[in-house]
Amino acid sequence: QVQLVESGGGLVQAGGSLRLSCAGSGGTFRDYTVGWFRQAPGKEREFVVGISWSGGNIYYTDSVKGRFTISRDNAKNTVHLQMNSLKPEDTAVYFCAARRLGLILVEEAQYPYWGQGTQVAVSS
Repeated sequence: QVQLVESGGGLVQAGGSLRLSCAGSGGTFRDYTVGWFRQAPGKEREFVVGISWSGGNIYYTDSVKGRFTISRDNAKNTVHLQMNSLKPEDTAVYFCAARRLGLILVEEAQYPYWGQGTQVAVSS
């Protein structure tokens, strides 16, 4: 089993950038497809972006295309999410999640492993 820890959240002005990291331990991290999800206050958790276990496939939700970039470094057991041109509507708790050797799926129920989340707040 893999354990996940997110970091890099914070408060930023609209138009600014943040880089989130998801560090994996306790398993063979390169075997896991990783997704980033977010949950805004009063809303359901939603899929943001996913990267396959090999890094060869990436899928972004439409609202972040062209602004967010996901990458992974399997040698360091880490997935990064570079977030540029941030908007107030990006404010949420961001979670990374993992599923072993699986496709990138948008349903949170398909990911058995989750981090504790990191808060991102974007002021207008």
